[in-house]
Amino acid sequence: MNNIILIEDEVKVAEFIRTGLDEAGYDVDVFHDGESGLKAALERTYDLYLLDWMLPGVDGLEICKQVRDKFPAAGIIMLTARDDMEDKISGLDQGADDYITKPFAFEELLARVRSLQRRASSPESNFLQVKNLRLDILKRKTWIGDKEIFLSNKEYDLLYFLMQHVDKLVTREMIAVNVWDIDFDTGTNYIDVYINYLRKKLNDSSKCPVIYTVRGTGYILKSKND
Repeated sequence: MNNIILIEDEVKVAEFIRTGLDEAGYDVDVFHDGESGLKAALERTYDLYLLDWMLPGVDGLEICKQVRDKFPAAGIIMLTARDDMEDKISGLDQGADDYITKPFAFEELLARVRSLQRRASSPESNFLQVKNLRLDILKRKTWIGDKEIFLSNKEYDLLYFLMQHVDKLVTREMIAVNVWDIDFDTGTNYIDVYINYLRKKLNDSSKCPVIYTVRGTGYILKSKND
């Protein structure tokens, strides 16, 4: 993950980040507006996309969506002063891998870049399969048997996490941290909402795994239906 595009309209912030990444051994292309940044982001494949949320022309959320659609395996980190949970969920649901709130220490950003780098380079099969449910990890596609199932980015991430822990209990706290990268708030039900989205899209026949609710705790994706 050595080639990085940074789209940040605050020139001093962009230079601060670029300088630090250069010193850490990364090649960085910098753009200061959404339109030129989006054009560059889609013209070539970068290992990592650092996107400011509030940009002139095209905002970072739209850039994130288009990049994720064209380059499913790309690493994307959103940079923003927005820190409301709804904003975090919105950014992550458009396909961002991580989210860092301004102001931040460069060391924190660098740690998150390295974390994505380790994730991208970890040895892993290109597919996950449980019964007749199959995920293509690189293309971020889902099938039940020969039928492709169309999931949103966050539905896919949630299903991927459940399939990684098949037949094991995953708590809501685990899902919040690993899928949404935020602390779980017991006063919200967004995880339950996305679980229901998945259930509606997955075939509940005997050949497809079922997502079971463990009341008050979390969920289990079972390879054998009761």
